[in-house]
Amino acid sequence: MLSPPVDMACLNVWFKILQQQRTFIQMRTILKVVDNSGAKKVMCIQSLKGKKGARLGDTIVASVKEAMPNGKVKKGKVVYGVVVRAAMQRGRCDGSEVKFDDNAVVLVDKQGQPIGTRVFGPVPHELRKKKHVKILTLAEHIA
Repeated sequence: MLSPPVDMACLNVWFKILQQQRTFIQMRTILKVVDNSGAKKVMCIQSLKGKKGARLGDTIVASVKEAMPNGKVKKGKVVYGVVVRAAMQRGRCDGSEVKFDDNAVVLVDKQGQPIGTRVFGPVPHELRKKKHVKILTLAEHIA
């Protein structure tokens, strides 16, 4: 019996997708906004901690790229945000690792208080260590 021919280029593409390296949230990374502040997508301008970029629970400076017409935040505004979901994996104390499918952020003011009144989707409990307890109280699901 003969096996069907295998396209090596197709296999190579699938291998690269499986081996995709997840990295820090860095400059020009597009993030989904998961609160009801009015913004839909933001682009990271700067990470406020570390040279490489931001991880779970870090604060970033971002520019609003998409916004709802009647929201609190308008398109083009420069805002602060806390990373609540990151595709890059992060180890926990018990040896497990947490990572998400997307990069998401909650918009905050300069004092660290959330702009919106609701947070959608899962939020990891590591935010408690980073002093973002207010975001955890607004979250509907804590992972």
